[in-house]
Amino acid sequence: MRAMQFERFGEPEVLREAEVPEPVTGPGETLVEVTAAGVNFGDIKQMAGEQPDGPYAPKGPLPRIPGMEVVGRTPDGRRVLGYVLQGGYAAKTVVRDRDLVALPDGVSAGEALALLIQGLTAWHLLRSVARVRPGESVVVHAAAGGTGSLAVQLAREFGAGRVIATASSEEKRAFALGLGADAAVDGEAEGYRERILDANQGRPVDIVLDAIGGPVLDAALDTLGHLGRLVTYGASSRKAASTLDPSRLAVENIGVAGFWLVPLLAQHGAGGPVLEELLDLTARRRLRPLVGAEYDLARARDAHEDLLARRTKGKLVLRP
Repeated sequence: MRAMQFERFGEPEVLREAEVPEPVTGPGETLVEVTAAGVNFGDIKQMAGEQPDGPYAPKGPLPRIPGMEVVGRTPDGRRVLGYVLQGGYAAKTVVRDRDLVALPDGVSAGEALALLIQGLTAWHLLRSVARVRPGESVVVHAAAGGTGSLAVQLAREFGAGRVIATASSEEKRAFALGLGADAAVDGEAEGYRERILDANQGRPVDIVLDAIGGPVLDAALDTLGHLGRLVTYGASSRKAASTLDPSRLAVENIGVAGFWLVPLLAQHGAGGPVLEELLDLTARRRLRPLVGAEYDLARARDAHEDLLARRTKGKLVLRP
């Protein structure tokens, strides 16, 4: 069968098209004929050989097939969405049954792929970690990105009283407003506190979802009110935040928590009620996942290069 694989660790140029044997299922697994595969930064980390002992570490000998998200058909004809640690960039792949969910009519392959990693992350940030309550104010950093754009919409869906988006350009801020944010401001650290408080009508905020880290995280802590919560789930700035004094959390009654989806998927699987809820919201058009460009599978290297160069918007899709 057709697949994209890498025989050595490195940058996108190590990806090569190849003919490989079809995978064989084991107990509790289903063979899926892939009609679309999602592209993630995690795929790039796999190929680079980063985190050799972590969840993104490729398993087994080289060569390996990257790819964590697939939409396709099962042998009995069901249209499904599935999570795999690797093997998605291929005509067929094997998915554990607990990582598989049926796709409802009206949800495109690109929309479904956008919901798997980014959608589940946004849901758990708000529900499992921040535990948003009706009427609370929620600040979403990088609100035009895959996870941020879904978090803006889900915060509104879950009853947030005011949703404030941050983004780096006027175009991205306008996009966030179109998704349902009440206000959208520049997310730079300098002047951050003043902009956020002004966007929240002069009041401290209840929740901040941060994927930027560094000085922006420091500034965000200064915007939290009584029993406010900040959830960190990334550090795209690649800068370190200041050391946090635990006594400050107690004195100001604020909480700081972290979240990473991969360990949760390893423990509980990707399928189940949360993913089904996200798919249902999308089918009813209450949620609009951001879908970007599509590439033929043979152009997976181009997709990776575009992603690294930040030339893309929305979920990138490969078509076998």
